[in-house]
Amino acid sequence: MSVYKVANYNIKIENNLLLGYCWEKYQVYKTQVPPLFSAYASFNAPVFYGTAFVQLDGINFQLLINHLSIFAVNKEWTEGRLIISEKGEEADNFLLDMFCTHVTKKKGIIFHSSLIEHKGCGLMFLGPSGIGKTTQAELWNKYRDALIINGDIVFVQETEENFLGWGTPWHGSSPYCENTSVPVHAMIVLKQESENSIRELTGFEKVTAVSNNVFYPQWLENGMELCLETLDHLLSAIPVYELSCRPDEEAVRLTEETLFGN
Repeated sequence: MSVYKVANYNIKIENNLLLGYCWEKYQVYKTQVPPLFSAYASFNAPVFYGTAFVQLDGINFQLLINHLSIFAVNKEWTEGRLIISEKGEEADNFLLDMFCTHVTKKKGIIFHSSLIEHKGCGLMFLGPSGIGKTTQAELWNKYRDALIINGDIVFVQETEENFLGWGTPWHGSSPYCENTSVPVHAMIVLKQESENSIRELTGFEKVTAVSNNVFYPQWLENGMELCLETLDHLLSAIPVYELSCRPDEEAVRLTEETLFGN
């Protein structure tokens, strides 16, 4: 069994999942443990779209089934087994779903975001694919020597002291996926405009802008409620800005002055 670690969360997988090269940073160790399923023959239910449960040795395991793959997870979503998968990316997505569920239950949130470290402070750029999250991160790297931790998917973990932003092995079309963390200083929602401007968001506008970039494990009972509870804590502690910008150094300067002063 392979044990993978992202942030402070461990996930155990029975089979190799044909993950990308970046997972070499995150694979902690291998060990022999009793499998969740002794063989595929243990599963006799018909294949269908959706979710099912099967009982083995008096224990209920959840099966996640679609037309390409069959996976199994334990109740805590900390152990899983790939039973059948015809595509490697299906297995990769399965592991992300497992982490998403486990993180949600442990006061964490997964964002569609890039993350940089600037002078010990974490800045998150939020927005849909193509909005310029990676571009803004690269501008900060170019003009302020900031470290790009991730370009697409970020874990945010609530701790007693602060909120930590963690890099992940999932990074979309961006090549950046560092295995490190940084305290989150601000969240920046991006808009593409012909002129650079920045303003702080408050109230409902703030909640809406950020929540649209959260991965919600809707398959998990009370998953939405758990996410929203952690999100409420996050938004009460971390400022959120809307940056309307061009992809240039002026956008970096304007943001830096707003967040850190002259």
